[in-house]
Amino acid sequence: MTPTETPETRPARSFVRRTAPLVASLLLAGGLVLTGCATGTASTVVTATSSATDSASTSSDSSPTTTSTTDATTTAETISSTAAASQAFLAMLSDEQRDTVLYDFNDETKTTSWSNFPVTFVQRAGLNLADLTDEQKTAALAVLQSLLSDEAYATVSGIMGGDEYLHENSSSTESSLGQYYIAFFDDPSDTGEFEVQFGGHHLGINATLDGSTDAITFAPTHLGVQPAVYTDADGNEVQPFDGIYTDAFAFHDSLTDEQKATLISGQVTMCAPGDTCDFTTGTGLMGSDLTDAQKQLLLDLIGNWSEMADAQTSADARAKIEATLDDTVIAWSGATVYDMSTGDGINFSISGPNVYVAFQAQQGSAGADVAGVSTSGYERWDRGFRVGLRRRQQHDHRRYHPL
Repeated sequence: MTPTETPETRPARSFVRRTAPLVASLLLAGGLVLTGCATGTASTVVTATSSATDSASTSSDSSPTTTSTTDATTTAETISSTAAASQAFLAMLSDEQRDTVLYDFNDETKTTSWSNFPVTFVQRAGLNLADLTDEQKTAALAVLQSLLSDEAYATVSGIMGGDEYLHENSSSTESSLGQYYIAFFDDPSDTGEFEVQFGGHHLGINATLDGSTDAITFAPTHLGVQPAVYTDADGNEVQPFDGIYTDAFAFHDSLTDEQKATLISGQVTMCAPGDTCDFTTGTGLMGSDLTDAQKQLLLDLIGNWSEMADAQTSADARAKIEATLDDTVIAWSGATVYDMSTGDGINFSISGPNVYVAFQAQQGSAGADVAGVSTSGYERWDRGFRVGLRRRQQHDHRRYHPL
């Protein structure tokens, strides 16, 4: 949807997994930034302009390389294919590497090894993709492709490509740019429960797959981007968070003046990795005050985080969130028009019984300036993370990492 489209003219979102061939190579797109860097929160679908290009193998390059895709449409199929891809990856490792990448399911490392800080600040769990052979790296990324929808995988590819862009073009001296880690909590199986953790500076995926109940939960998951817009090696303009922005403004623009006044009068709540959070609902516009059409637009926005897997998993997550949407509170600050030329970003939070989303646009480069690239508002960073569904918070949100 373009910024000028209305909710009435916007095509309906479909829960279709892998309906188009995925160009399974590096997508040079903006990387995600969390607290510790000046950023803004968001997760998005990569647009058609975010085309894929192959990346050279370097010591810091952990960007996606060509792998095969799957056509899973059910939760059970995704769990099965992800478990199989995980076991195929593990079979390629040495005993020492297997010991490094595998953890007990309840290992406390699970909650301390994902962050928005560089890996030199907060050590990630598992294996660094930069330390793998090309064949092992391809197998590791095949795990993500089995787990994620095409759109979600493209977003992840864009995040990683953004780090590579900064690594190659910015003034940053951060040596960990472009380094990403993969870890498993419990032995991957399609009959039991295990977690895939994947991330680096601008990304943190924590996906729990339970074959005994056919359930997949992405919680907590962090998505961010730096810069929000840039040009890739093929001359394509890349804007990984356009999907998030269009969804956010489609919801915002659907509101009446009275609803908007309530929306911006609320308090935007934030809970970043490393914080001890109560996940308070806060104040703002209540879901019960929305029309049915507005509720669907809000669910579309939330779906950028909650609907990252197959059609069934996405539909189940939407249904759980929708069931308590009336008790969900939305708050907003920042820009009220989707115009990236103004340099103004947006902040919003969505907090309810079954979901917590925090999105924050932050100013400042954190020492990663790029000559000729705007570094204000939208065009500098967008960082985002999602915490929820709520049932997972008791397990995963004690304290994300020591400060």
